[in-house]
Amino acid sequence: MRAIVTVIGKDKTGIIASVSGMLSENKINIEDISQTVIGEYFTMIMLVSLDKADIKFADLVKKVEILGKEAGVEIHVQNEEIFNAIHKI
Repeated sequence: MRAIVTVIGKDKTGIIASVSGMLSENKINIEDISQTVIGEYFTMIMLVSLDKADIKFADLVKKVEILGKEAGVEIHVQNEEIFNAIHKI
């Protein structure tokens, strides 16, 4: 299974490290990543694979929410299929 992880918030040191570290700790592979800073705002979107993950998807959703609060950013994770269906024109 693949998922889309989005991160948005005020830019500060360590955002990428904290998100990628948590994913690595749970054996979630980052397949693609795009990030930019617009003014003082940080945005990142990642395509990740949960094929070898040692965490259930529902638990990952909760974990990224907590991590986002700790880091002062909004972090969301969606199943890739649901993400694609929502954004289909």
